[in-house]
Amino acid sequence: MTRTVQCVLLQREAPGLETLPYPGELGQRIFENVSREAWQQWMGRQTLLINEYRINPLDPKSRKFIEDEMLSFFFGGNSSPPPDFVSPDA
Repeated sequence: MTRTVQCVLLQREAPGLETLPYPGELGQRIFENVSREAWQQWMGRQTLLINEYRINPLDPKSRKFIEDEMLSFFFGGNSSPPPDFVSPDA
């Protein structure tokens, strides 16, 4: 049976993640409060951030930036695309 969560991003009950998506307390918080669909939305945003800001995921400062953005995306409500980003759909 699929585990469901009350997703903080989608604001509805939805299928949850199968495993912790990130280490530590943040990973546990995401596991308990973020749906699979919302996690996929984050993965798209993370890819956009890495590409637009030319982030090296191995750099500790870059990893901190991505973690802060992840927190904002799911729990802070103030994560936004880079200022110069133009959506391909526009």
